[in-house]
Amino acid sequence: MLDYDLHCHSTFSDGTLTPTEIVARASERGVTMLALTDHDDTDGLLEARAAADQCGMTFINGVEISVSWRKHTLHIVGLGIDPMYEPLVEGLKKVRSGRGERAQKMADELAKIGIGGVLQGAYKFTTNPNMIGRTHFARYLVESGHCKDVKSVFNRYLASGKPGYVPHQWADLADAISWIRGSGGIAVLAHPGRYMVGKHSMGKQTMHELLGVFVELGGGAVEVVTGSHTPPQYAEFARYAEEFGLMSSCGSDFHGPQESYRDLGRLPDLPLGCRPVWEHWQHTSALKAA
Repeated sequence: MLDYDLHCHSTFSDGTLTPTEIVARASERGVTMLALTDHDDTDGLLEARAAADQCGMTFINGVEISVSWRKHTLHIVGLGIDPMYEPLVEGLKKVRSGRGERAQKMADELAKIGIGGVLQGAYKFTTNPNMIGRTHFARYLVESGHCKDVKSVFNRYLASGKPGYVPHQWADLADAISWIRGSGGIAVLAHPGRYMVGKHSMGKQTMHELLGVFVELGGGAVEVVTGSHTPPQYAEFARYAEEFGLMSSCGSDFHGPQESYRDLGRLPDLPLGCRPVWEHWQHTSALKAA
């Protein structure tokens, strides 16, 4: 089992634990290398790094950028970023600015089917109001008795094609990759298996096209082992990684207890033949030492 976890979320985006709590939980579960990858925000990184230093854990600065590509919403994880890199700072600020407007539209759509007061309820679940998103809506709808759990809310109300779903124009793929690479980081296509299910899912041909564009723009890795992937998808995306010359990443995509596909750490090993993304940092460190 892997003791590296390179994809998780804190209260600075839509997680339920603070950065310090995330690090403590990861450490308890045997994680030795952790990346905090909050959605469109890097404000939790300093706290997480301080906590990781206290317990002797290797910490990687991360972020997960919301991206629009064709008719699809993608997530691009940046690993090893410089959170002070000005184009990244300004780019993330612009991405965040659209969340409040989208939240109001989501609340309006839910009100049309008789579910009122959702916006105020959702904001109660945010630690960072600028980062309000679908997960905060889902937590309120669970609390108010509309569904039994967050996953059920998404399936019934908030996924593409459902009554509370509102499409939104996020960052451009080329811009997101440029911000990550410019800050010294590696761009990772997050949980690609999720883009191949649902009403507006992409087929294998579109996935091939996406990966081709991703590589052309400077993308460096793909999440092979991640919380929402099945074992057959580990093998499938390991093959894609090899075909497109990409490194392979792994991460639980942990948001909180009882809300995540997997808990922090204890991830299955990458399939044989994968080139792990952390070899990049080990190679860089070796070059610096030399």
